[in-house]
Amino acid sequence: MSHPPTEQSEARGAVSLADEDSVRRIITDTLFGLWATVNNLSRLRPSKKDRYRVTVFGSARPDPQHWVYQQVKRMCVELSALGCDIVTGGGPGLMQAANEGAREGAAGQSIGIRVELPFEQEANPFVAQAFQHESFFTRLHQFVLMSDAYIVAPGGIGTVLEAMMVWQLLQVRHLQGTPLILAGPMWGGLVDWVRATMRRPGFELVSEQDLEIVQCVSDGDQAIAIVREHHARWQAARDATSR
Repeated sequence: MSHPPTEQSEARGAVSLADEDSVRRIITDTLFGLWATVNNLSRLRPSKKDRYRVTVFGSARPDPQHWVYQQVKRMCVELSALGCDIVTGGGPGLMQAANEGAREGAAGQSIGIRVELPFEQEANPFVAQAFQHESFFTRLHQFVLMSDAYIVAPGGIGTVLEAMMVWQLLQVRHLQGTPLILAGPMWGGLVDWVRATMRRPGFELVSEQDLEIVQCVSDGDQAIAIVREHHARWQAARDATSR
């Protein structure tokens, strides 16, 4: 049995649960309000960053005996020894290789940003600090908030998604001056495809400057050199603000 609205409920603009359209509108407005609040809070940044963090994206499939696993591990040993924290998706494969390298390098922290998946239940054993997300979207946002440089190792669709997201954020200058390094021969073909299809004369969809955002390298040593140079500039700027 329904009851007539009281003066108090009318004053608050109360909505009956039976009014499905109004309920749906309230839920939608509330969700957008929550997103606006989170976006506003994410504008806050520390006045001085104490840690330089390199995110390594890559496939979950290669096992520890694979040559690319060993290459990524060795690269991250050197980056960690330099003082860089290593951030990954926290899963197996090349993510584990990077976290294992971070552990061996000893000077940097080993971080994993996980997402709930039915076939990957736990962080790899080399993750010292783990974060858990229920969606790829919030997880990708945390990668962006935490990272000072990105190295994209060989990977599949998920790795391409991550690389393209960072590329696009650099294109529209939501990120600025952050190295995006595509490591390995497979990525040169992707950039060539972008140039051939998106820079086609008379149908240009991107600028030449957009293509210059990414740095393609053939191996981990070249990636280390780029990060080392950027880290040195970061360190100099940090030291200058400490004086």
